[in-house]
Amino acid sequence: MQAAITDIDPFDLPDWLGTLEVVWCSDAGLRTGHLVKGRLTGDGEPDLVCDLLAVDEAYPEPVVDDATRLRVHQAWRHGQVVVGDLGGRMVLAVPGTGFGPDLVLEALARLARAVGARAERYAALLRLGS
Repeated sequence: MQAAITDIDPFDLPDWLGTLEVVWCSDAGLRTGHLVKGRLTGDGEPDLVCDLLAVDEAYPEPVVDDATRLRVHQAWRHGQVVVGDLGGRMVLAVPGTGFGPDLVLEALARLARAVGARAERYAALLRLGS
């Protein structure tokens, strides 16, 4: 899959991400691997596709190119998350090879900060299993 993520400016995202209570809902279990498909929902607003992508998975091939991986690590180190487009779907790209609840919550908190919302207005609905 080795690809580059095209950046999305958080200010180009729908306004409701910064003003409403937002829930990220996973479409599959967190144990599905380096890509967990999901969506963001807000009261009365159309769902927004938002997948989580762990960029350090390297077997059987790297998930993203080296430049993208470096950019994701740099953003994370500075308290940010890379919001981008990968294959026509919005992704939150984070360091790592998979997801646990803490990493999901941290990625969402960083998204909230990027769109000018308080992290307390974001929640996650997680699925167990693979």
